[in-house]
Amino acid sequence: MSSVIGNNAKPQRSDYRVGIKDMPVKLRPRERLLQEGPQFLSDIELLAIMLRTGSADASAMELATRLLGHFGGLKQLLDVSSEELSAFKGIGPAKVAQVKAALELGRRVAMATIWDRPSVRSPENAAALVMEEMRHLDREHFWVLLLNTKNQVLARETISIGTLNFSAIHPRELFKSAIKRSAAGIILVHNHPSGDPAPSRQDIEATERLVEAGNIIGIDILDHLVIGDNKFASFKAMGLL
Repeated sequence: MSSVIGNNAKPQRSDYRVGIKDMPVKLRPRERLLQEGPQFLSDIELLAIMLRTGSADASAMELATRLLGHFGGLKQLLDVSSEELSAFKGIGPAKVAQVKAALELGRRVAMATIWDRPSVRSPENAAALVMEEMRHLDREHFWVLLLNTKNQVLARETISIGTLNFSAIHPRELFKSAIKRSAAGIILVHNHPSGDPAPSRQDIEATERLVEAGNIIGIDILDHLVIGDNKFASFKAMGLL
């Protein structure tokens, strides 16, 4: 009796996989979120809920795992472009929109919470106002915080974007908004995309020129913060101001 499977026959690839609907109800991410709260879910589970469905060859959980593994985590996913997400297998336009919208909502909630406390009493207070947004920027931005006589933040203004050396900023541009808002003092803020907040020689020299201009106009520069990756340098604390 001849064998049913020939010597050259290839073994069949198994398409068996476990989807979210195949999991016990109490272990499904959405149900766990509703019963236990979102704080008890992993990054993968939360991302799977955002994705809602999987693809032809992966469940939502598998797709979430691949995404985070490929891009390196949620923080890195925040910086991924729509084009990069679209190029990932299993992620179509609808999923791109869902992920980008959810991440942006989270960022805005974080910023809204921070700006509920607009009083500045220390370099740490000022850095907290800008850190979460500024640490992710891939180009150098120069901002100014405008303060009243009680050190409450009146506004945050963007002075320039994308300069290699902020010393090119003219005092006229810096103090125009401060004068318009009747600011009593200002705090200079710029980021180092490298993540290292150590002030450069150009940073120090340019700050000295801006302080001189502020003294003439009558608007105090209270500090200059250099923002890195979750860390900052304060000119005031370093004795440079």
